[in-house]
Amino acid sequence: MSFDINIPEIGAEMMLNYLYPELEERWIVRNEGTFYRNYNNDALSVDTERPEISLARDGFLKLLPQGFISSADELQSGDKKEKHKEIERRKRVLQEAFLPFDTVSFRRKLKIEREISQLLNDKLEYILKTYFGIEYKKIENTYVKEWATLLPYISIRRADFGLIKNILQSQFECKVIVYTGRYSRTDSTKKWIPLIRYELLIEKLDNENYKNLSNQVETLREFLAEWFIPAEMKCEIMIKDYSEKTFLNNNLTLDYNTRIN
Repeated sequence: MSFDINIPEIGAEMMLNYLYPELEERWIVRNEGTFYRNYNNDALSVDTERPEISLARDGFLKLLPQGFISSADELQSGDKKEKHKEIERRKRVLQEAFLPFDTVSFRRKLKIEREISQLLNDKLEYILKTYFGIEYKKIENTYVKEWATLLPYISIRRADFGLIKNILQSQFECKVIVYTGRYSRTDSTKKWIPLIRYELLIEKLDNENYKNLSNQVETLREFLAEWFIPAEMKCEIMIKDYSEKTFLNNNLTLDYNTRIN
């Protein structure tokens, strides 16, 4: 599969280690020159079948003196178009000659990036266990596992209700409505506490999928309530049956448990 990369300012090593870790020792790299960085990303294109990647970087060819490819006065006389073609031909030949060196260098950087990533993961696991009493590898809920990586930043992320909404939308790939209000277990207004509710608008869940997802959401809600929601605030996450025809002002947005007779 061949495709263009359109991820702003991400290093090729990080991207490939994340997307294709199994190809670490197989990549062929073609350094097209830093000129392309003026209007492109680091990775210009990726072909996973070969597998080959083109980079907006200089390779070993750049280390050669300019006179090795062409002399300063070579284009001053004769057919400039033909001489330019000849210079480009020499350049391509030298690029192919240096291709193994560029490739070995890039694969070494891939390995270093993988080792750095592993060290960071080990550091995260150590921090979560030491400071939060959480064993990262033992977290079974995938949604909770993603949120756990943010715990080192909890001092600045607690009560960031907008961030919670954005991440929930990304995790569940659905629209999320945020509702704030007050809550009381009794009818007494003296015991009201702040309420934050996230409504996940998910379309066409059958009973079994709703039950499974509801259990996962409840586990996530407990985690968020413990770490990301102020202690004096009640947190709810609800799954709502959603379709364009029943959204907000048209008709109703219903719970999956709601029935109309």
